[in-house]
Amino acid sequence: MSLQSAVSNVLVVALMALAATGPALGDTYLGSYMARLSERDHFASDGYRLDTAAQVVRQDRANVHRFKKIDAEDGDDPWFGQANARNTLEQFLNRREAMDAATRDAIFNGTPLVQVDVYQNSAVVTIIGPGAGGGSGGISGGSQGTIPSN
Repeated sequence: MSLQSAVSNVLVVALMALAATGPALGDTYLGSYMARLSERDHFASDGYRLDTAAQVVRQDRANVHRFKKIDAEDGDDPWFGQANARNTLEQFLNRREAMDAATRDAIFNGTPLVQVDVYQNSAVVTIIGPGAGGGSGGISGGSQGTIPSN
């Protein structure tokens, strides 16, 4: 194998790895918000326990926007006020690249503080603090555009 061929192979593998770990290149960054995923976020509005980390994050946004059940560290956001936008968020978060297995586990089995980076066609969740604590959440940066709804 030539040096040029080896370098090409390494670049292809690196680009594939990058694509699998974050939003697609060219996906417009809209902004971020922080949220404490508290115990109440683990239950649907009619009382049943949710089945996935994506559902917990979606319920947090429903609690903030619809039910006005806001945890001290919940930041606001301009995107998920409507049910169809929260549905789209859940679809984004069910994608493998939205969060790794450890993040899904921490959300599903705990009450972490998370940052949600919102893009036009995706979202990425990062744990920024364990368990309940103090502080405040908020929106940061981005163009604050709109999320396509289904």
